[in-house]
Amino acid sequence: MAKVYAFVSDGMEEVECLGVCDVLVRAGVTVKLVSIMGRKEVTGSHGFKITADLLIEEVEADAGTDRDADVLFLPGGMPGTKNLTAHDGLAKMLKAHAAAGKRLAAICAAPSVLGGLGLLRGHRATCFPGWEDKLTGAEHTGEGVVTDRLISTGRGMGWALDLGLELVRILVDKETAAALKTKIQYDR
Repeated sequence: MAKVYAFVSDGMEEVECLGVCDVLVRAGVTVKLVSIMGRKEVTGSHGFKITADLLIEEVEADAGTDRDADVLFLPGGMPGTKNLTAHDGLAKMLKAHAAAGKRLAAICAAPSVLGGLGLLRGHRATCFPGWEDKLTGAEHTGEGVVTDRLISTGRGMGWALDLGLELVRILVDKETAAALKTKIQYDR
């Protein structure tokens, strides 16, 4: 079964992270919350405390290997996105993952992390309005969810379920994504 690492930090947008992760888990995908803060408990942008499964130091050794996750996912929010951007170990992991031909996903302001690393060059992508200039080398579409080759991006919190369903479609299959959408009473 597919495995996703969702990178969490202080100031992340809680719903963007947990909405995507919830949909993935319901489809049978293994999801691990990975803290970049040097401690497992992080505080989201709205004050919710979330406990990660792992610290980034516990998964860095697997970056770019067959033991690594299938998808590295970045939720947005502020100052969460700034925390993601500033973490050198995460940057190395994202680059190694991309170089290994594996999937990346980000939502809201977090696609800017990928843009800053040059990983969006030549890709179509979306992000929260006002962050378009941070998608270096990408064609900004303004769509709710965009998948271009091995990178999926979402515009913001209101698109978290859609991004989760898109990743289920990619990692599991379109039938599972459609059945899950019906089961959770999601009509969009």
